[in-house]
Amino acid sequence: MEVKPVKELIKYIAQALVDNIDAVEVSEVVGEHTIAIELRVAKEDLGKVIGKQGRNVEAMRTILSAVSTKLGKRAVLEIID
Repeated sequence: MEVKPVKELIKYIAQALVDNIDAVEVSEVVGEHTIAIELRVAKEDLGKVIGKQGRNVEAMRTILSAVSTKLGKRAVLEIID
């Protein structure tokens, strides 16, 4: 299994949350045991992605963790301003 489905999953979830869909950018840095997913959204959509008390971003991190376990790697989601 490869990293692309993980990247596409995060992009799909983020696009469902924001108003400015075209501003959503997802990139990944793949290490030997770790995958770092970087998510960029428009400034005005940052609060929507994070959610109240960080609930949206924590839910995305939980899903990412479950998927990455299947890949046998550790995944980290970072939101870049």
